[in-house]
Amino acid sequence: MGLHPTASQTIGPFLRIGLTPMFITEIAGPDVPGERVTLRGRVLDGDGRPVDDALIEVWQANATGRYAHPDDIQEKPLTPGFQGFGRSPTDDDGAFHFTTIKPGSAPGPDGQPQAPHLAVVVFMRGLLRQLVTRVYFPGDPANEADPVLQLVPEERRATLIARPAADGTLEWDIHLQGPDETVFFAT
Repeated sequence: MGLHPTASQTIGPFLRIGLTPMFITEIAGPDVPGERVTLRGRVLDGDGRPVDDALIEVWQANATGRYAHPDDIQEKPLTPGFQGFGRSPTDDDGAFHFTTIKPGSAPGPDGQPQAPHLAVVVFMRGLLRQLVTRVYFPGDPANEADPVLQLVPEERRATLIARPAADGTLEWDIHLQGPDETVFFAT
């Protein structure tokens, strides 16, 4: 009798082996129009220790608010060279990063406009199902009316909003547990 990994076990030691060719941290190249953004953060466990073997996946709309996905049939233009998707592994300090553009507003539930955001998926050891969350842009006036952000209790919304850093990048940490736990959404 041999032991074979099941689907829920494949994130473990196979993460770097199987997914390395698919790591994409530059979502929008230099020729893609839009406001340039670098997002940096860390994945931290309930004790504040870095998680060094997580994979962060992001999905986003282009600068006009259209996703590069066949299900998005909006009349807005697609952007050549923009795929709207990225994957970043965490390093020994739990750090990840993406270079992209700030997305435009895309329609959300019932066609309501959403604030610019990145949809985020976290894969890591010990999870049988990925975690799903979002990161919003600091100071964006559309955050006040975003239909998803408004579902989150006001005192927890800060866990979904990036912070401006002194070097012009945005910082956003993912806390898996504890008092600063990031808000995660059911899938």
